[in-house]
Amino acid sequence: MKFVTQKSTLKCPHKGVVRNQPSQNWVTVEKQSVLVDNDPEGRDIDRCPWRGPHGIKPCGKTLKVTVGYSVFIRIDGHAVCLDNLLGFTDGVPPGFKYNVVDPAQTFVAGAA
Repeated sequence: MKFVTQKSTLKCPHKGVVRNQPSQNWVTVEKQSVLVDNDPEGRDIDRCPWRGPHGIKPCGKTLKVTVGYSVFIRIDGHAVCLDNLLGFTDGVPPGFKYNVVDPAQTFVAGAA
């Protein structure tokens, strides 16, 4: 599984784009900071087109990651994000998940 960096593309199921924001900058891949645990959580999701009748809410924020943090690889005590990353959005009805569409690098991989 590839490391996820600030340049990686994460999207909701409706193709809204997650705004990555790394919390560390001393470990990089191709001059892009590697994301670590909690980095993908609480981020804005831009341009989610999910619309519908009253009670429907587009994906606007990422919620907790359910899969995708390395058990073995850490940076300053924080688990590295891997490209199998998956987490819920705040979209309504509940249950929409965001994931890595493109890790944007092919050089560094790690074990879950």
